[in-house]
Amino acid sequence: MTALQYRKTQNNDVEALFDVRGRTRENPIPKARLAEIGVTPDSMVEGLESGELCGWVCLSDASVVGFCTGHIATGEVLVLAVLPAFEGKGIGKQLLGRVVADLQQAGANLIWLSADSNSAIRAHGFYRQLGWRPSGEVLENGDEILVLSATV
Repeated sequence: MTALQYRKTQNNDVEALFDVRGRTRENPIPKARLAEIGVTPDSMVEGLESGELCGWVCLSDASVVGFCTGHIATGEVLVLAVLPAFEGKGIGKQLLGRVVADLQQAGANLIWLSADSNSAIRAHGFYRQLGWRPSGEVLENGDEILVLSATV
């Protein structure tokens, strides 16, 4: 396998982000369902260009194999997704760390994300291992709000 490369998300990555998001092992969300909640390639490009969103991608052979996107104003990590064939290589941790650093640099006081509260879902342990803690808040869909502990 070729070396993995990390760089900030660019407009020409956006279509690949939707492809990766629809092909994750757990919680894949197809492009049509994302569009129903207002997440479209156009809205992504607009968010990146305006500076509302920050993001990083991981590339292998010039193809996006993982990505993470954050919302600057709210401090929310919106999505972290890695293709199944690239799991277990530290990509998610790298991407998440880079987006968290961007959010911190932008002045976010609280960095948070929503994640499935089911402990059988891999993300449950992944985030906790990296220092994310439940806030006690739960969304209508059952996802819990996790906040990044100050000690991390």
